Amino acid sequence: MNHVVLVGGSGYVGQAFQEILTKRNISFRNFSRKEINYYNPAKLKAALSAEKPDALINAAGYTGKPNVDACETDKANCLLGNAVLPGILREVCEDLDISWGHVSSGCIYTGNRTDGTGFTEEDEPNFNFRTNNCSFYSGTKALGEEVLEDASKCYVWRLRIPFDERNNPRNYLSKLMNYEWLLDAENSISQRFEYVNACIDSFTKKIPYGIYNVTNPGSTTAREITKTMTDHGLITKELKFFDSEEEFMSRAAKTPRSNCLMSSEKLSDAGIQLSEVGEAIENACRDWVA
Repeated sequence: MNHVVLVGGSGYVGQAFQEILTKRNISFRNFSRKEINYYNPAKLKAALSAEKPDALINAAGYTGKPNVDACETDKANCLLGNAVLPGILREVCEDLDISWGHVSSGCIYTGNRTDGTGFTEEDEPNFNFRTNNCSFYSGTKALGEEVLEDASKCYVWRLRIPFDERNNPRNYLSKLMNYEWLLDAENSISQRFEYVNACIDSFTKKIPYGIYNVTNPGSTTAREITKTMTDHGLITKELKFFDSEEEFMSRAAKTPRSNCLMSSEKLSDAGIQLSEVGEAIENACRDWVA
């Protein structure tokens, strides 16, 4: 893989792609929306034909700021970024026979499998417009995956609650530091730079195309993470936790949240291994950059 086109390079995950591609000496071009209207298939196709990339990475999407509650009041852009754009990219990449990858989300699930284990790539989403009272964000991300069903030469990389050692409003650890009240739910999460390296490794190691849960093995809770953060001096205040998800919804959220467990065994079996979740959190807290 010598040259990559990156869509959505200015976002939280997109910036990590730019950094890792640079570190790995992989040439890339960031297609900004101001420069190229990638929502227009003809213009996107012309730009890609001229650029001649070996692969395309789509890190664009609509998450809402400061959180997914914002998607409830900007549904048109949320739907456009999360469900329409993947279909446009698929059409153009397949026409040009370009391998590509799409940053998806684990927020299309809630809870865990009936046996208590994490959801696999074979499990149908259960937090979407069809099956559950989901957030609009989760519903559009699930639609985005439906659009890519049976896509050729395509990776779908599911991200889940990104974090790393750098203080940032989008970093889950930063959010835990700044919130007054926390919901102590169990979740799978993704170390941002490990996630990005795994996505790039999908191409370089030539693993089979398809859907992958790109999460750190294991699961954790807000209480466990903040205990580690407190041990490292990152949190000094007294923490407050909601007694239930119902209390959280009534007091702090406008839309339901996805809290879920995901299995990363498929990725590991393909030869790409992320660090265990507790180790990844410990490392982030130890190396924290304020």
